[in-house]
This record gives sequence, C-alpha cells and structure tokens, in this order.
Amino acid sequence: MITSAAFAGKRYAVLGLARSGAASVEALLASGAVVTAWDRDEDRRAAFAGRCDLADPLELDLAGFAGVVVSPGVPLNTHPIGLHAAKSSVPVIGDIELFALARRDMVEHRVIGITGTNGKSTVTALTHHILAMAGLPAVMGGNIGEPVLTREPLGPNENGLGVYVLELSSFQIDLTFNLDADVAALTNITPDHLDRYADYAAYAEAKERLFDMQSAHRRAVFGTDEGPAGAIRARQVARRGEGRTLLADLARFAPFQHQWPSLQGPHNLQNVAVAVALAEELGVTEAQWRHALPRFRGLAHRMERTCEADGVLYINDSKATNPASAAPALAAFPPDPAIRDGRARIHWIVGGLAKEDGLAECGDHLGHIAAAYTVGEAGPRFAELLEGRVPKVERCELIAEAVARAQDAARPGDVVLLSPACASYDQFRDYEKRGEHFRHLVGVIARCDTCAPGNRADGELAS
Repeated sequence: MITSAAFAGKRYAVLGLARSGAASVEALLASGAVVTAWDRDEDRRAAFAGRCDLADPLELDLAGFAGVVVSPGVPLNTHPIGLHAAKSSVPVIGDIELFALARRDMVEHRVIGITGTNGKSTVTALTHHILAMAGLPAVMGGNIGEPVLTREPLGPNENGLGVYVLELSSFQIDLTFNLDADVAALTNITPDHLDRYADYAAYAEAKERLFDMQSAHRRAVFGTDEGPAGAIRARQVARRGEGRTLLADLARFAPFQHQWPSLQGPHNLQNVAVAVALAEELGVTEAQWRHALPRFRGLAHRMERTCEADGVLYINDSKATNPASAAPALAAFPPDPAIRDGRARIHWIVGGLAKEDGLAECGDHLGHIAAAYTVGEAGPRFAELLEGRVPKVERCELIAEAVARAQDAARPGDVVLLSPACASYDQFRDYEKRGEHFRHLVGVIARCDTCAPGNRADGELAS
C-alpha cells in the first residue's frame, strides 16, 4: 500500500470504514499514525479492534488531530462532522488528500486527475488502458476500482514514469486540498447531486477546484467549451495560458470511430478525444493509441454490449443514473436505413428513482425509440412524459417484465437498451446490482449464453 512518513506520530480520526475509509486506516497505521476509527456497522469496527482506538469522532475533543478522514458519501452539507471539526480547526479530508500528502515520499511519478458529470469513468478506464498498452506503468483508482491507497507504489520502467490515473467525483474533490495533478481533465458539467450543493453553480465550483489545485504550469484538458465547463476553461486560460489549456478535438477522431466497437455514440467520441489528449500529454504516440482503442472492452454497466441474440443487441447502461447520462445511449442508435426501412430500433427500459422531473436531453432523441418500457418508482411519470411521443409505451414496474416484453417485440437489427436515467435505490442497492440483474435476465429470457451468470467477470477490463 501507499504510506508516508508525513503521517508518522500524527493523530487522525476516520469516519466510515467501507472501502476508502478502511484503506485510509490501513495506510495511516502502516505510516505510524495514531488512528481513531468509527463506523455505525459493528462488523466494520470489529475489523480494527485492538489495532486502533474505536470511537465516534463526534464525541471526541478533536483538538490536536491532524485531520478527520471521511467517506465521499458523507454529506458535508448536512452531517455535523464538518462543524464539529471546525471548532478545533481540524480539516475534514478524504483518502485522495492522504494520497496527495504522501506523494512527496513516493518515487517520482505522474498523476492524471479526471472529473466531470458524465463520462469520467470511461475516460479514466480508457486512459489507463491506452497507457498500459503503450507500456507505461499505470494504476487506476479514486472513484473507480480499488482505493488508490491500497495500491503498490509505482516505480519507473524503461518506458517512463509511473502514472496514477484518478477518477474524481465532486465529493472527493471537496475533501482534497493538495492534489497538484500533472494533467487534469473535465469531461462536461450538467446538473447533478443538487441535494449536496446549494445550487448548480456551487456544484460546478466543486469541479473547478481540481484545476485550482494545479500549479499554473500544469496542463488541463476540457471535453467541451459549453456551459459551466466553458466558463471554467476561460478562467484557466486566463490563469495559465491557452497553450496549457487544451480543448479536446472531437473532429480529429470522428472518421475512425467505427473501428472501436465499445466506443460508439457521440458521448464516446468526446471520451476518446479527452483520453487521447491526456495520454499524448504523457508521451503516448498516435500509433500507440490507434492500436489501443479497438481493444478497449468498455466498462461494466456503461454502454456494455451484453450480448446479441437472434439479431437483437442487448445493452446494459445501468450506470446512466440521470437523463443527461442516458441521452448519449439513445443518441448512439439512430434509425438505420439499412435496417427495417430506417424505422426506430431502440427498446428503451427507463425508470427507477428519479433525480429530476422531465426527460431533459433524452427528449432530443425520442425519434430513435421504437418502444419504451417504464419501470420503478418513476415509471408512471416517464410513461406520462413519453405517451404520444414514441410509438409505444408499456408500463412494467419490474425490469424482468420489461426485458421479457422487449425481447418479444424486438426484431433483428433492434436494440434492447437498459439506460434508466434514474438512480437504482427504489429497487436495487446500487446501479451495479441493477446491471447484474439485467445481464442475468438477458441470459435467461433471451437465451444468451455469453451473459448468463458465471460467464463474465463483472467489471473486467482489457489491459
């Protein structure tokens, strides 16, 4: 794991002992820190019994502590830990801040930081894939994969310095203050997580802090120049100059997109443009990224080509938890004149726990939909919004019923698309469980052997 002498002898409290919290405790203990840990879950606390103090930091006098480490899932706008720590002038931080502080004791390396509302997971995985195929030592962490502190520190090899590729949510950036990324990227910004921020502007400001933490001579990459992202880019150009603030060139890659099976749709054109720009900043050549892109398998639950059965393509896009992230999936499958006389071919499974009222960007692609199958708590509302605007709407409640009806109705050349545009919490623990459920159903209902249980390692990526 990643450790640092910077933590030795200092006192830290860790609130929340799930993945990032547990990793923080382990790294701090291994670095010689004095740790007080807490989680409401007794089993998680038990894992650290006898190894550190177990106490709720809300019940402690935090004077003298170097920091309170919390999970990104802790809502700082409502949780009392922020005010309690502030009374003793103790910073509330996350595991990414611990990584940032540990960097001074690590072998020389580079860091890529990637944020945005949509696309950041794909850009992170794709950037890591390109670097790895180019022979650069690289690990992926942050909001994707394993917590970065659990990783073995990278060293250089004959191809160059090691690279940490970090996906960073706005919640993680809120808990980070010293991450001077060698290259940082913003895919886009659309309204999201407004329950955690005062307004849309405050959410955008959280994203911008990734760039404000960078030294002025560092590079920044932007996937779009529209909306808040464009305003952030303009401020960064003023701060560091046009030459260090790159706008990804989508037109450069459009002629070749058909060569990349797992990177279809306009959203993936942006993802490719950002990932390649990041990789090229670290010395990857055009020949190297051209070799890597067709070999990228994509992320589980993000435009995942689950299988093709009887000429029907089944797509698991369970990670699309808001309309802005579902819209690119709808855009990726327009009517094809060579298929069924150019009629709409998407059978859209939509619904769950809505984050907003309305179709938002999804409304721009309703001409691609042959039928909609509404599910979950928001199902009735989506049915109301779609009836009369798409050829057929079927109210299903459960995904199992939706998959069965879609399978019956779909014809060769059609696409059965789970892209819910909603959170999963009305029926599932998280979007991963929802996607796994869809994959299982397709295996059974559509008789698809490749996505039947046990035939795929969930989340497996090409390296």
